Amino acid sequence: MIKQITNNRHYPKLLVFLQFGLIALMLLFSHGLFSSLLGLVVFTFGVILGVWALRHNQLGNFHIQPTIKEYSTLITTGVYGYIRHPMYSSVTLMLLGVLISTPSPIEWLFFILLIFVLVLKARREEFLWIVHDESYITYQKNTKLFIPYI
Repeated sequence: MIKQITNNRHYPKLLVFLQFGLIALMLLFSHGLFSSLLGLVVFTFGVILGVWALRHNQLGNFHIQPTIKEYSTLITTGVYGYIRHPMYSSVTLMLLGVLISTPSPIEWLFFILLIFVLVLKARREEFLWIVHDESYITYQKNTKLFIPYI
């Protein structure tokens, strides 16, 4: 059953829908973005991480869906030299900042579900990258999934 779902051609779109749906729900249930200095600092680190990742990636090289474009190239410079999915780390940090600002049980639930969806997206991308470029296996061994050095 799980294999049927993950091999379904709509699976990448479902993951993106879930990701943005959970982000929207977190923002909807938030009671005041940036009402905490710590939340604002964490959110800002997430933005900086995202910008750093974008500066080292080529505009047409990445895709919002967990798929690999035909002419994609593996980026290993900048933040990609430390972590394989800096954009997912960026999103996680930004939403953690939101969560810190106005924590509630429902926001915690949405945040945990978001992390789960991002892990599913990352795992799918990694499988596709290994098929697309065997050097990805070496890259995996030299970098971390989301958090440097952990």
